[in-house]
Amino acid sequence: MAFQKPPGTQDFLPGAVERWQFVESKAREICRRFNFREIRTPIFESTELFQRGVGETTDIVEKEMYTFTDRGDRSLTLRPEGTAGAVRAYVENKLYGEPDLTKLYYIGPMFRYERAQAGRYRQFHQFGIEALGAVDPALDAEVIALGYTFYTEVGLKGVRVEINSVGTPAVRAAFRERLLSFLEPKRSLLCKDCQSRMDRNPLRVLDCKVDQAHFEGAPSIVDSLDDECRTHFDKVQMYLSDMNIPFSVNPRLVRGLDYYTHTAFEYKAEGIGAIDTIGGGGRYNGLVSEIGGPDQPGVGLGLGLERTVLLLEHQQTELPDLNAIDAYVIALGDAAEREVSKLIYGMRQHGLSVERDYQGRKMKAQMKSADRLKARFTAILGDDELQRGEIALKEMATGEQRFVKLDQLADAIASSK
Repeated sequence: MAFQKPPGTQDFLPGAVERWQFVESKAREICRRFNFREIRTPIFESTELFQRGVGETTDIVEKEMYTFTDRGDRSLTLRPEGTAGAVRAYVENKLYGEPDLTKLYYIGPMFRYERAQAGRYRQFHQFGIEALGAVDPALDAEVIALGYTFYTEVGLKGVRVEINSVGTPAVRAAFRERLLSFLEPKRSLLCKDCQSRMDRNPLRVLDCKVDQAHFEGAPSIVDSLDDECRTHFDKVQMYLSDMNIPFSVNPRLVRGLDYYTHTAFEYKAEGIGAIDTIGGGGRYNGLVSEIGGPDQPGVGLGLGLERTVLLLEHQQTELPDLNAIDAYVIALGDAAEREVSKLIYGMRQHGLSVERDYQGRKMKAQMKSADRLKARFTAILGDDELQRGEIALKEMATGEQRFVKLDQLADAIASSK
């Protein structure tokens, strides 16, 4: 029997994985510029962490988590998102004791059991950041700007930012009553999920992708903000405008997680089927204390890498060719064969990407291999050239060929970059 990968997962093969390498390296490089440092947390955590951190009435906790009991009779869950684990590490390792703001980022797999569709998998990958220790709305704007910078610098076009304020728990409690008064006459028209959410977390109803037509004229939480929340939201918008980050206010944007306070935001783009949200985040001032830490504010985001890569392919974005190698070395003769192994090892030590033939093929077949690998140079060493201490070096783009000393080959190729 031939085994197949589980539903909702994918293999990343050579030729395609290079797009992922490019996207991930761009994320790391941008985080360096914004002074975020990498954190790596376990792929599985205590189930209670996600129940308390993400929220028991969310779709993630109710329907989508991969939960199992280990041999120690502990309930563990494969992480469905990155924030809860990062905040748990922040608390457990007492990073809140550092004098400066804690700015973290992570890249890795997440797991949710949900219906597969374009850009959505059961094992998927996120690039996320978390900034903990400050309530300044300028930090909200910086986080939003980092995500927008990532999308623009990987080459995506047409990305737009939508923002909203979901206020504080007190603001939401007051808004909840206004919203329920609007929704109650429509209860029978709404889907079963919305009917259930009305009784437990009515703000989540506005996040429904099925019933949006019934929400025309719904009260806006923006109109219910108190002075503190309004000032915070106005300043976020001011900072985004100052940075020329294009955005629009979407009063129905609530996100699918319970821990958000004040700012919530999403990145939108067309081109991957019915789904247009490619990433998002928000402020979560109560989350650290909720999972056992001090009352420290935070703000962060999570960006789906599958959707990023899909959009790059859809938009036919030209990316740097990470497959190309610096040189393909061909040996002609027994003495040259022995020398080439030593020669290419030295070239690789010099920082060059180099390949050779191991299948005993003729020179013509090796030249074709050099073309397939997009080698910038082909270096041909015969026994006669070996005796003279030199090698023929051909630049593939121009066809120009010259002889260089063996001990100068690496420098000759490196200097042409």
